[in-house]
Amino acid sequence: MVKKVQKIGNDKKKSDAQLSSTVKDSAQQIWLAGLGAFSKAQEEGGKVFEALVKEGLTIQRKTQAVAEEKITEATSRVTSMANDIGSRAVGQWDKLENIFEERVAKALGKLGVPSNHDIQALHARIDALTQGVGKSAPTKTTAKPAAKAAPRKTAAKPAAKSAGKSAPAKKAVAKPRTAATAKASAAPDVSSAT
Repeated sequence: MVKKVQKIGNDKKKSDAQLSSTVKDSAQQIWLAGLGAFSKAQEEGGKVFEALVKEGLTIQRKTQAVAEEKITEATSRVTSMANDIGSRAVGQWDKLENIFEERVAKALGKLGVPSNHDIQALHARIDALTQGVGKSAPTKTTAKPAAKAAPRKTAAKPAAKSAGKSAPAKKAVAKPRTAATAKASAAPDVSSAT
């Protein structure tokens, strides 16, 4: 049994030595693999960086295109909304203007100011009357100037004071003068009595 124990002890020493050499070899290989990875990363790092920059540019271009598309879409929406609001405002302004015009027309009607419709109706009546007078006017117009000419000749003095007054109006002016002279003659009598 001693021989077996010695063999097992020797095998243990050999296995410990093999194990430690295997561990050393594995650690050496791991170290070398790390150095290789580091070296490869340094070499290919620039290439990877450039590839990442290119991918970033393509992504940036895509997002800019999408953003521009969204901006134009939003702009068109805002423009259409502004046009709708503008047309509504014009409609409301027209309504307000009509209400204002109606109220002003009512106020002017209450004050007795004729409206445009009333004036047009008067013009139509005047046109109708002038057409009616035009048909019967040739017989009457010759008689009127002769009648007017005679009173103007008889009243030459008062015509200077009042142009176009007829003879009865001159008589009315003459009456107050006679009344004033009558009062003037009566006034000396009153003063002499005192």
